[in-house]
Amino acid sequence: QVQLLETGGGLVQPGGSLRLSCAASERTFSRYTMGWFRQAPGKEREFVAAVFRTYGRPYYSDSVKGRFTISKDNAKATVYLQMDSLTPEDTAVYYCAADGTLILSSITQHSAYDYWGQGTQVTVSS
Repeated sequence: QVQLLETGGGLVQPGGSLRLSCAASERTFSRYTMGWFRQAPGKEREFVAAVFRTYGRPYYSDSVKGRFTISKDNAKATVYLQMDSLTPEDTAVYYCAADGTLILSSITQHSAYDYWGQGTQVTVSS
């Protein structure tokens, strides 16, 4: 059982930045694909970014590409999401997710991840 703990959410003005962190309990962290998803009120959970376990290559949704950066520190068993140029449309609860066996073609699907954090609120407002 992998436990995930997200931190770093909060209130930020449009155009500002935040960095989310997700610490994992799993010692074999390097073997897991790590993803970030978000869910705004009344909307479905959507893919934001992920790092595939095997190659370490990042993947982004079109809505955040060029503004967000995902990174993974295997030594600290932590994945980060650096969010820049934030807009009100980025307001949501952000969730960290992990999975050790998903295939690359399913990396953007929330149903493919077995482990989830509790979520952290990000609010972008002036």
